[in-house]
Formats: sequence, structure tokens, C-alpha cells
Amino acid sequence: MKAFYKNNNGLIESNEWTPNCWINIQCPSPIEKKYLLEELQIPEEFYNDIEDIDERPRIEVENGWTLIIIRIPVSTDNVKLPFNTIPVGVVFKGEICVTISFHKTEMLTDFVIYTQRKNKDIKDYFDLVLKLLLSSSVWYLKYLKQVNQKIKLAEDNLEESIKNEELQALLQIEKCLVFFMTSLKGNDILLHRIKNVKSQRDYYDPDLLEDVEIELRQAQETTNIYSDILTGMMDAYASVISNNLNAIMKQMTSISIILMIPTVIASLYGMNVPNNLEDNNYGMPIVILVSVLLSMFGVFLFKRKRWF
Repeated sequence: MKAFYKNNNGLIESNEWTPNCWINIQCPSPIEKKYLLEELQIPEEFYNDIEDIDERPRIEVENGWTLIIIRIPVSTDNVKLPFNTIPVGVVFKGEICVTISFHKTEMLTDFVIYTQRKNKDIKDYFDLVLKLLLSSSVWYLKYLKQVNQKIKLAEDNLEESIKNEELQALLQIEKCLVFFMTSLKGNDILLHRIKNVKSQRDYYDPDLLEDVEIELRQAQETTNIYSDILTGMMDAYASVISNNLNAIMKQMTSISIILMIPTVIASLYGMNVPNNLEDNNYGMPIVILVSVLLSMFGVFLFKRKRWF
């Protein structure tokens, strides 16, 4: 899907390309790929790098073209991984500026709406990158709130019953947080490299830089807090499961010891040796009665000692 946006007290969609407008392409089709590589003549290496789902945030310059890759959060339909991060590439040279994403994301659409609502114009390409970094940090925080709700739901389920499903839900959330932490660290390193670009140092908006740093730091700290909470919770429930297992094994051991009493008595009186009961008509009831009484006495001792 290809869209053109130009400045007009915010980003306004246009039907055709104009110099210095922003070209946004999501999930490029073969026709759009041909448009990027042949008409705009974007380096194919840049295109392939953005297509790589594991590509890290970075800045690269080649033949006058500049590539800046940032990682943004997305919500997925995958139950095992409800949240993930994807690379978005910003490629620009002269009057051409293109953002390329191989996955659909709500963030870019929301970014356009935000610029219209706040009447935010894009000064230059680096200003666009900084605003995208700011928007991505806000969306990280938004998804982290949803992650926190999932943690609370999993915690409530674990309080009622400790099953593999609840523990697997915590592991899935932990995986999402790991992806968030890695991507946020990469974006943070990228921000410092952008700040050190010599040709642009004097043109950056200091207020925008401060906002990006604050939101990025807040997203990192929030992710670390939720990760620590989740780690502590999983350790606590692992201890609970271990204690429950120990209690069950203690009960099973006590029951096996009690059941061993009648077995021993029956074995002794079942031997082929004289025992004064082989000719007694009440021999069998006596043996059973003695076994029951000794077993009951064993149960009484175990309960008194609180062994189970």
C-alpha cells in the first residue's frame, strides 16, 4: 500500500508525488517494489535490510542515500506472541523520502492523524525520524499497559489454579518484554547516533530531542519494571509449585507407610509355620482386626505429628 503525504499544518494525503513529500509504503507489492528500486532507484541492499524482520536499528549512508531503521511495536494475532516489534526503514536523498514497512502497523496511521490534530509540520527528514521515534515510544507505553493487564489476569488465574496454561501465558508475556527491551535499547543507541550527525546538529529542535529522550527512557524503565515483576512472580509460583509437590509426596509417603502395616501382618501370618491361629476358626478375623487397629493407630500418630 502506497501513500503520499505533504505538509499542510500536518500531513495531508496527496494523490501524487511532489518534491519533499513523504512516501509511506506498507507491505510493498511487486509493483511497489519495482517503483522503489527502478523509479526512485533506492539501493536494493536497503530494501533487503528493511525486509529482514530481525534487522536492528541503525543509520547507514550509501551513494548519497541515507537509511535509518527504527523498531516499532505491533499487536499481533499470534496467541503465543501477542506483541512484537518490526523494523521500519526511512530512506531519503535529495527531494525523495520514503518509509518502508513489511508489516501493517497502527502507529504510522496514528502518526499522520496526530500531526493533523496538532498541526505538526515536518521540517526535514531527520525531523521526521525523530517524530517517528517519539511516536514509537508512546506506542511502546500503550502496549505495555496492555501487557500489564495480561500479567494481572495471569496472576489472578494462578491464584485459583496453578496449571501449565497459566505458566505458559507468563512465559509468552516475558517473551514480548524481551523483544521490547531489545528494540528500545536499539532505538536509544540510534537516537544518540542521530544526535551526533555533524551536518544536522544545529538544526535539531531541542524540545523535540528532549521529548524523544524522555519518552524513550520512560518506555525502557517501564519495560524493565514489568520484566522484574514478571520474573519475581514466576520465581514465587515456581516455589509454590515445589512446595505443593513436596506436600503431596509427604502425603503419599505417609499413606504408603500406613498401608504397609497390614501387608506386614498378613505376610507374617501367611508363612507356612505354626502360629497358633492356623486351626482357629477366628484366625482370619483376628488378623484383619489387628491390621485395622494398628493402621488406625498409625493414622492417629501421623495426624498427631502433623505429618500429613
